[in-house]
Amino acid sequence: MSEAASALLGRLREIVGESGLVTDPDALSPFLVEQRGNYRGATSLAVCPANTEETAAVVKLLYEAGVAIVPQGGNTGLCGGAVPAESGEQVILSLRRLNRVRAVDPLNFTITVEAGCILSEVQAAAAAADRLFPLSLAAEGSCQIGGNLATNAGGTQVLRYGNARELVLGLEVVLPDGQVLNMLRGLRKDNTGYDLKHLFCGAEGTLGIITAAVLKLFPRPRAQVTALLAVRDLAAAIELLGRARSETGDAVTAFEFISRRALDFVLRHIPGTRDPLSERHECYVLLDATSTAEPVPGERPGQELWTRVSALLEKGSEDGLVLDAALAQSASQGLELWKLRESVPDAQKPEGASLKHDVAVPVSRVAEFVQKATEAVEAALPGVRVCAFGHVGDGNIHFNLTQPEGADRKAFLAERDRIAHIVDELVMSMDGSFSAEHGIGRLKRAELVEYRSAVEVDLMRRIKAALDPKGLMNPGKVL
Repeated sequence: MSEAASALLGRLREIVGESGLVTDPDALSPFLVEQRGNYRGATSLAVCPANTEETAAVVKLLYEAGVAIVPQGGNTGLCGGAVPAESGEQVILSLRRLNRVRAVDPLNFTITVEAGCILSEVQAAAAAADRLFPLSLAAEGSCQIGGNLATNAGGTQVLRYGNARELVLGLEVVLPDGQVLNMLRGLRKDNTGYDLKHLFCGAEGTLGIITAAVLKLFPRPRAQVTALLAVRDLAAAIELLGRARSETGDAVTAFEFISRRALDFVLRHIPGTRDPLSERHECYVLLDATSTAEPVPGERPGQELWTRVSALLEKGSEDGLVLDAALAQSASQGLELWKLRESVPDAQKPEGASLKHDVAVPVSRVAEFVQKATEAVEAALPGVRVCAFGHVGDGNIHFNLTQPEGADRKAFLAERDRIAHIVDELVMSMDGSFSAEHGIGRLKRAELVEYRSAVEVDLMRRIKAALDPKGLMNPGKVL
């Protein structure tokens, strides 16, 4: 270690203490690998400040020393946005010790949390106050709220509550030069100039480090109706979605598409799962509807909602939209139905390599997209197995391709760019997005430049240059 590096390490130790530094190679290893293994970086140091003041001091010191910083939350991202470069010259700044719930205000329906709080812990703190924080992801037991906001995470309840960005009222951010931008205001109305907080939601740590947030809470649901529906096709599912939103009083919280192939993978590889319907169908929807109304004495909780959903399905069946249905009769049965949907990504792994596309189109064009994209990739890669599923209620489809049976894994993965171009071209022709909820990171930088207008990209670069003139905050990500 050089004398300058040793001196810098000593000053960092003064700020965060010995417990705030990670230098052991084995201990550093989990910080260096992207979840799917597409990227592996290198560093000799991860700094873990315990509060905003320490974070600001660390960032200021590294800024003055000209050392690049990679902010990292739970490192559950899928685009390489939280992984350092292979050069080993960047320092990881982990938010894991900033993990306090600072305040819960049930009357204002807000919760103030630090960036390192695990998402499930934020949900639990809200529930303890008889409130709901609705952001829900497969990784909620390990992802951190700061990373959720930095990537504008989506999840299963966007249909009802919106993306992470829409759940934020205020932020606290450490800027690239170490200044603290305090916007921790729990206001629904604040018409005082530019809404700066939204610069940092979805910026993936390239403009500053989110250290705390004021988040919206909602009334806690008192009743839930969950149903797995076999539908005629995706077009029927979209029509049913419109009916469901209208006929339940917009009580639909999730509307998830599961293709037959995706369900077959789950039933084949995930222990404890079973097909809840007696016959095979090609297209399924998992519907969740919730009510916040207090139960009427003498009635089952959510009786009115149950009646409305039942009427919806009966009419859908009469009209040929719904072919069969399984309605959960208990919370445990509801969890069994959700396990079928949530297990799809894990069930794909034993089937071989996957080419994954996290895309979005207008809800009205989801069926058209899936049909055309399937035809296009099957023509380009004979034998490829389309495993499509996802958040059809908000237009976000995980259009995943499993390698043909007996195909060479390496050769299949080498087709990534060619197939991605086919899918992305179709998505963009439908006024869609090539990245619906996982961000850009390192994986999709070329697509950002290709598919966003020159004016948009130029403005992004100008914002980056204005806030981070030295280019030290998560360099090489997004732009």
